[in-house]
Amino acid sequence: MTDLSGWLTATFGRAPDNLARFERALTHGSHTRDTYERLEFLGDRVLGLVMAEWLFETFPAEPEGSLSKRLNALVTGAVCAEIARAIGVPHYLKLGKQARDDGAADSDNVLGDVVEALLGALYLEAGLEPARAFIHRAWGNRVRTHSAAPQHPKSALQEWAAAHNRKAPLYEIVDRSGPHHAPRFTIRVSINNLADATATGTSKQEAETAAAAALLEKLS
Repeated sequence: MTDLSGWLTATFGRAPDNLARFERALTHGSHTRDTYERLEFLGDRVLGLVMAEWLFETFPAEPEGSLSKRLNALVTGAVCAEIARAIGVPHYLKLGKQARDDGAADSDNVLGDVVEALLGALYLEAGLEPARAFIHRAWGNRVRTHSAAPQHPKSALQEWAAAHNRKAPLYEIVDRSGPHHAPRFTIRVSINNLADATATGTSKQEAETAAAAALLEKLS
């Protein structure tokens, strides 16, 4: 926790008034019962609001469906984890020894959750404007990376099935392994008896997305 206050000041552009709140945002359940989870809940909504507002202003001609696709692609745990690594979150995480030994400091699940918890802490302390400013700096040109709204693999697979008069894709958990803070899910997706694909991820959503992408590749 070396110079936490200095790091927060550099990251958010303001010195923290309540350092304990930010310490909690960085605290994993393996360390103590006072974890980041409630702050994560709040920060997730702050991120969603700011991102929706940003996309609404940036793409004035796009319909709701396209904006939703963009938003969903920008607030995933994997993207939040990228942000966490970029700003140096792993160095300041408060983890139990076993969780650290198991690699929780590099877990997309943990890092993504902590970024949202930090946003929640920042919002409680300073309001929406500093949170908005940080999100705009941290996400940067990711918002404009795609000239068209990206199609989520699960949505694309669902549309493929409907277009070919097939039943909706079926997702099944094949395996779950790893500790609670760093799980690994293996998901199998199939469309009737036509085809199937399997993929692994650090969350069910990530594994389902990867499996859907793999099946789409097969079908194409």
